[in-house]
Amino acid sequence: MEAESFFARWSKRNAEAAQEKQAPATDLPESQETPKPPPTIEDVAALTPESDFKPFVARGVDETVRRSAMKKLFADPHFNVMDGLDVYIDDYNTFDPIPPAMLAMLNHAKGLLDPLSQTEHPLMRLLQTVPDSAQAEEPATDASPDTPPEEQAASSSVDVDQDAHTTPDPTSDDNPV
Repeated sequence: MEAESFFARWSKRNAEAAQEKQAPATDLPESQETPKPPPTIEDVAALTPESDFKPFVARGVDETVRRSAMKKLFADPHFNVMDGLDVYIDDYNTFDPIPPAMLAMLNHAKGLLDPLSQTEHPLMRLLQTVPDSAQAEEPATDASPDTPPEEQAASSSVDVDQDAHTTPDPTSDDNPV
């Protein structure tokens, strides 16, 4: 039952809406005003910041008149405000050279991140080469020049302090445990 009353009300409202659309518009005034002519360039010259700009953006207005009115509107300091994204208006086609101090700092940082690249540096090569006087004092080894340095180091005799490799006697009296 409730559904029937709902549909009855719905049908009645639709019928009333259809009758309103079909009824002639009698509310219109008898004397219709003639439409105003579109604004011209002379009207743009008379604009102030307090003027109404709606007629200049309406349909049928010449494009040059519309653009001139918009230029006049946005020339007002109230609307002519730079937004916060002005960092993107820079000209990135012009190159600013890096100052020498910053370039040196960047090269230093590159060396810190890649220590193997520093072996090519001339000062590092000086540290890696053994001076001639040190080679003359070094005793000759049995290793051939073709032997890798790791094998030469393993085959050479090394003086080791014998006391460093002894284990403590667990029965001794000086043991603190």
